[in-house]
Amino acid sequence: MLNYRKGLDQIPIYDYVERFWSIKLNANESNVGLPPLVEERIISRISRIPFHRYPNEEYDLLREQIGKSYGYTKDNIIIGNGSSEIIEKVFHAFGGNKNRKAIYPAPSFSMYDIYAKSADMEAIIVPLSNDYTLDINEFLSKIEKNNPSLVVICNPNNPTGQVLSIEEIEYIAQHISCAMLVDEAYAEFYGKSAIPLLEKYTHIMIARTFSKAYALAGCRVGYMLAHKDVIQMIAKTYMPYHMNVLSIIAADTVFQMRDEFDLQIHMICAERIRMQKKYMNLPMLTVYPSNTNFLLLHCSKAKELNNLLNEHGVSVRYFKHTPYLENKLRISIGCPNENDDVYRLIRSFVEGNI
Repeated sequence: MLNYRKGLDQIPIYDYVERFWSIKLNANESNVGLPPLVEERIISRISRIPFHRYPNEEYDLLREQIGKSYGYTKDNIIIGNGSSEIIEKVFHAFGGNKNRKAIYPAPSFSMYDIYAKSADMEAIIVPLSNDYTLDINEFLSKIEKNNPSLVVICNPNNPTGQVLSIEEIEYIAQHISCAMLVDEAYAEFYGKSAIPLLEKYTHIMIARTFSKAYALAGCRVGYMLAHKDVIQMIAKTYMPYHMNVLSIIAADTVFQMRDEFDLQIHMICAERIRMQKKYMNLPMLTVYPSNTNFLLLHCSKAKELNNLLNEHGVSVRYFKHTPYLENKLRISIGCPNENDDVYRLIRSFVEGNI
């Protein structure tokens, strides 16, 4: 028998089902794609890449560009294969044994549980209220009681879509001394960020991604801003040359041309509001507030509804028996025709016509 690392069999596998879907609204990707001008620029730059060289220069140029845009230097930036890899490295850096704890609300990004187990940390969960809001005083009380090495907040929160105000995030930061990671994967749809807090609080880290608003899910690029000493320590968890040059060039181009995405982001937010209003008028459904590119719905027959959608070639995120997410469906915002097609199926189901 092979001698695997102790506890490896207890680490859950990220739950997803992929096949060819006529309408794919299960992963909060951009269903719009890259603006034509951005795509042309990426293709042009790729044709000039020195593939025989390691991407050191390109990596540092992207760090410099991101840092400068926020008033920092490259020493305040680290790049990763999606913000997911960066978050995993943060857990690794502040973990190491069961005496080290990570605290975060639930439900939230399901990978936090996996990262905590992989880092040999104890995960302390603070359940959200029934309406998926966070009781900040309860959260702080749990932090004070458990003395964690890491606190994580997903803002806006995935999969609920709700947010803490920047003032609430600062209030938490003021009352803790341990590392605090703010996962802002969906910040572009919220329009607000905790990045300005970095000037006052050196224990805060802000993780961002190119996968959602900037339509680069396939390239897997994210970045994190933090104090230079924090970045230096997190960087120790990476292997050399961990990013490929194709992804770096794509992300660098997108970041330079990010204003080209403003209209797309506005359209996605407008579609979210439109679909939210439509779903709220249907029986059997509870629609939760969202500041993201997805909606969370409660349906007492969520399993049957998900099966129906799958039968019609539609994929949404069904959480099965996930704690705090029973009978919930998360539906990404797609193109208007996709959203309308899914709405018609759901309406027919809840009205008993199908």
